[in-house]
Amino acid sequence: MDALDLARWQFAITTVYHFIFVPLTIGLAPLVAGMQTAWVVTKNDRWLRLTKFFGKLLLINFALGVVTGIWQEFQFGMAWSEYSRFVGDVFGAPLAMEALAAFFVESVFLGVWIFGWDRVSKKIHLASIWLFALATNLSAFFILAANSWMQHPVGVIYNEETGRAEMESIWAVLTNNTLLAAFPHTITAAFLTAGTFVTGVAAWWMVRLARTKKAENLETARDVYRPAVRLGVWVMVVAGLGVIWSGDIQGKLMYEQQPGKMSSAEALCEGTESAEFSILAVGPLYAGCEDVAHLISIPGVTSYLGTGEFSGEDSYLPGVYDVQEEYSERYGETTADGEEISYTPPLAITYWSFRLMIGFAAFSVALALVAFWLTRKGRISDNVWLSRLALLAIPMPFVANSFGWIFTEVGRQPWVVAPNPTGIDQVRLLTERGVSTAVPAGVILTSMIVLTIIYAILAVVWFRLMHRYAIEGVPDVVRDESPEAQDPDDSDRPLSFAY
Repeated sequence: MDALDLARWQFAITTVYHFIFVPLTIGLAPLVAGMQTAWVVTKNDRWLRLTKFFGKLLLINFALGVVTGIWQEFQFGMAWSEYSRFVGDVFGAPLAMEALAAFFVESVFLGVWIFGWDRVSKKIHLASIWLFALATNLSAFFILAANSWMQHPVGVIYNEETGRAEMESIWAVLTNNTLLAAFPHTITAAFLTAGTFVTGVAAWWMVRLARTKKAENLETARDVYRPAVRLGVWVMVVAGLGVIWSGDIQGKLMYEQQPGKMSSAEALCEGTESAEFSILAVGPLYAGCEDVAHLISIPGVTSYLGTGEFSGEDSYLPGVYDVQEEYSERYGETTADGEEISYTPPLAITYWSFRLMIGFAAFSVALALVAFWLTRKGRISDNVWLSRLALLAIPMPFVANSFGWIFTEVGRQPWVVAPNPTGIDQVRLLTERGVSTAVPAGVILTSMIVLTIIYAILAVVWFRLMHRYAIEGVPDVVRDESPEAQDPDDSDRPLSFAY
């Protein structure tokens, strides 16, 4: 394998691994803030117990997310230095804003929240977790701004003297229509993940306690875990609708900006009207779409996803062959080395990642429906199948998010910066031209092996910590540690870690 293949593998491994933690942090932070708000408003200790419980899991997940995300910045300047040289003036701006305006805010107010339970007033402490949650989502916005610019460059000019893309308008980058579609889709997917996590953990505990038939356990199941289940279910319902709505907007936008991505997701060879949505296809997708047989399809759905029309002339969608022909004429048929350029993304990966994204998300739908029904009208459930479904559903949105990210990135190939035919057509970069020319393949391979081992160890640490504290359950006894509830003589005691 050459340096390009290794650099792509390295970035894929580290990015997909890092993204496992991101959705839960984005979605769970506001939920924990909501639980604490409910405690401050109602003064009901159930919400303080839930805040402490899920807050601990949030901190573990956030810490691992930070550790695994740091390496991304180094890869831009090392393995992908040619990419950074070409677009660094633009790409670096939203990342710098993420660090200055978001990550520092996250760090500061998370510190206040962790150590400030008994040091600042209830309202200030509550504000700190809300500011942390807001900064976490703001951080996602800036990172998605950088990624969306790679999908659809705007707000830049091409400097022919330096051969670089240069920033012209940061406002255009931050209001990119690709970003405005990707951000709500990512955030609602994160809330779906967090809602599934809260519902799954709480439902497992509710069933476990209800099956003991002990009065104190039944009371805990009813008073503490059932409200958490219902909260998670409602979050899943709202977030699920948001995912569908934002995904529909993204699909139509992708067919305008990156038609090859969506056509490859359907293994659609030729342009057609009333294009079917393929549920199951068999054949050598790795070799192309000619010999692929679509066994189960829904008529007109793909055309609707791309155009808003099920049939007729307006429902026409281009196939991968059409995109290949158009791009070959516009951007060239061969590289500088004389090799033919394929403008078709890897069909097998784009086709199946798109379907696996949807398929794994369906487990959250199943959990929401079952949990909603079994806890209706104040009931608690001791149904063992609910607890099994809860455990099965918890990891599924994590996997769905990862496949969605894989589809987004692989579907952009062969571009690392996709062209904007209606705008700055010169600002484009093939992936093979973004890799560093100074870092040898052996160095990339060594770092990839080392990082894979380290990340594997961190995965074990993350799972063991999350499992350990999840099976401990909510604390049996909690007390109001705020200054308003303290004895004045205790004001000089040392700072303590609340977890």
